[in-house]
Amino acid sequence: MSLPPILTGTAQVAEFAAQLQEEAVIAVDLEADSMHNFQEKVCLLQFSTLKSTVLIDPLAGAELAPLKPVLADPAIRKIFHAADYDIRCLARDFSIEINGLFDTMISAQFLGEEKFGLADILRKYFAVELDKQYQRADWSKRPLSEGMIRYAAEDTCHLHRLVEIFEEKLTAKGRLAWVQEEFALLEKARFAVHQGPLFLRFKGAGMLEPRQLAILENLLQWREIEAQRRDCPLYKVLGNKSLLALARLKPQGRKDLEQVEGLSPRLLERYGGKLLHQVSLALDLPETALPAYPRGERRKKDPEAEKRLNRLKDWRKKVAAQLELDPGVLINNALLEELARKQPRAEQDLAGIELLKNWQRQVLGEGILRTLNR
Repeated sequence: MSLPPILTGTAQVAEFAAQLQEEAVIAVDLEADSMHNFQEKVCLLQFSTLKSTVLIDPLAGAELAPLKPVLADPAIRKIFHAADYDIRCLARDFSIEINGLFDTMISAQFLGEEKFGLADILRKYFAVELDKQYQRADWSKRPLSEGMIRYAAEDTCHLHRLVEIFEEKLTAKGRLAWVQEEFALLEKARFAVHQGPLFLRFKGAGMLEPRQLAILENLLQWREIEAQRRDCPLYKVLGNKSLLALARLKPQGRKDLEQVEGLSPRLLERYGGKLLHQVSLALDLPETALPAYPRGERRKKDPEAEKRLNRLKDWRKKVAAQLELDPGVLINNALLEELARKQPRAEQDLAGIELLKNWQRQVLGEGILRTLNR
């Protein structure tokens, strides 16, 4: 196929947006640079109608504001594959809302597809092979290579045909309303705004004692500044496993650092002194200045609730097998735990289960109540 045009100016985007306003369905995707830069950003957008594919380059200065009314219009269907990240990025970077969503990855999951990545789906249904080398490409680099442009176009140009297949299958299985509810919830996805110490977002921090926690916070703050200085992702400065090991070990010299997994001779040479400095600052803090990991109210163990949870898991496994769905797609563990804890006894009680979706209440409600209250 010939290379799609790349729009680089706001006037071009405005003209294209007017054309999209006449479409009933458009396929959308974006490419970002989260694996290559400190602050990830949207580097390219892809749009496919039934007739053509067009790319938009926001890094060239093209304003995306003209697209807002089109993408927010629920009367125009927007096809994405794995929309969650894209929806969050568009909202954060451009205040763009997506309404009228159809997500082909969610559809694949609810159809019981074993593999639901776009490459796997396109290979299965259309014998299309996506070049995997571009999945980790740096999309902030310019100019884009011909291979990258073709890859970007392939991400959206097949989605119209895929929706026809999936919508028919979902309708046949009686699951179209299920995914439509999932789509409506996904449209509201946004990145969380984090406040407070960095260790609150660090897996494993809750197991550390206060002095170790102070070390970890110092190291996290240092890594954040270093990654920003180098304009690279955090993991390219130092991995989480090494940071946690440093906090636990409380190293006070190079020999201690050499025991830390992931600290290569090159990293030791580059950062050894700085790491020891951050540890030393935390070790010098008075006891009264040490941080404490916030603890929620510890829930007492309820043996009866545990029994109900196990019954629910057994029930879920059987129902998921009957429906040929992954158990986690059918109903996740967090919801099972809430059901086991609250033990709704009648259909009207299910309305008080916050995590329970309408389709789950309609399709699974009777089985949930029967399993909980036998």
